[in-house]
Amino acid sequence: MIRIDNLTKIFETPNGPVTAADHINMEVPEGEICVLLGPSGCGKTTTLKMINRIIPSTSGRIYINGEDTTGMDTVELRRNIGYVIQQIGLFPNMTIEENIAIVPKLLGWEASRYKARAKELLDLVALDPGTFLKRYPRELSGGQQQRIGVARALAADPPVMLMDEPFGAIDPINREVIQDEFMKMQQELRKTIMFVSHDIDEAVKMADRIAIFRDGRLVQYDTPDDLLAHPKDDFVESFVGDDRALKRLRLVQVKQVMEPVTTVRPEDSLSTALQRIEQQGYSHAILMVNERQQPIGYVSRSVAQTTSGLCGEHYFGLKTEASPEDDLRKVASLMFTHDTTWLPCTDANGTLVGQVTQRGITHYLGATYHPDALGTLPRQLHKVSA
Repeated sequence: MIRIDNLTKIFETPNGPVTAADHINMEVPEGEICVLLGPSGCGKTTTLKMINRIIPSTSGRIYINGEDTTGMDTVELRRNIGYVIQQIGLFPNMTIEENIAIVPKLLGWEASRYKARAKELLDLVALDPGTFLKRYPRELSGGQQQRIGVARALAADPPVMLMDEPFGAIDPINREVIQDEFMKMQQELRKTIMFVSHDIDEAVKMADRIAIFRDGRLVQYDTPDDLLAHPKDDFVESFVGDDRALKRLRLVQVKQVMEPVTTVRPEDSLSTALQRIEQQGYSHAILMVNERQQPIGYVSRSVAQTTSGLCGEHYFGLKTEASPEDDLRKVASLMFTHDTTWLPCTDANGTLVGQVTQRGITHYLGATYHPDALGTLPRQLHKVSA
């Protein structure tokens, strides 16, 4: 949907020419989010603004949906690209409805159509149309204004959106909420988005691809997982942080590392429990389920070794459990909170579907590292598990 070919920007200054973007080449597939990252002055915002000609390029080409934009009328180009900035830029003398309807009105939409679109978009960004349509920007909180900024960018249903640190000015709690709502919207709308951020955690959470810039050059362009697992050089490794292995936990769901699990029932004997523990090589315990295959507790190895009777008479309650759709960051947090190295996994009906273990997480993450970087996280987790 977006292809950038040798895009270059050179600014003339009193001290001579400065290259802000140096022969940038990249492609963003349709329906994906690409986040541009890097330190201040690295060229990421300049690259973004050249796409809708807020900054004219010195050389190179930009293609949108296969069409070279070089010869396109600038106004027409911008009307077909949604644009969201950190400062939001709502017109203070216009109502929320009027702000959202600006581009549709310029495109000649009938009043009934753009009014209906404004209501639809307020619903989409989780703001009640009956409450907010006739309000003015000054009557909204910063987070609410930011949502209106996103709604306005979506008003004419553009295929491409550009976002320049759109959540940077929002407090952390509201930022997380708005990011989550935006991702839900994106799952439905599948817009092609280029997104400038300064926050690696935000990029990992939201991006399909991440572009790392330095001194006007594109250093690495990759999926979040590949970027974190295989940084191209010392600069990228330093930029993504020493905790890059931990950041990868957000990108992996439980179902990707889930393992089969052997269980006992309340009517099974403790000797049966011990036999199964030893057969499976379980270190500490075995899970107990009821007749509906729902986990209800566990029998510890020590109890099974020293006590006689039935499992249902000598079990411990479960501390917590995981869903196959949970990400591993949540799972790791639950494990550390409850001092456990494994969790049962249940579906929406509470039925057992497997287990997730620290050892399994370790092996999954470690398998994708370079041999010489076989990671801090696997060693740490193995140590904790042992």
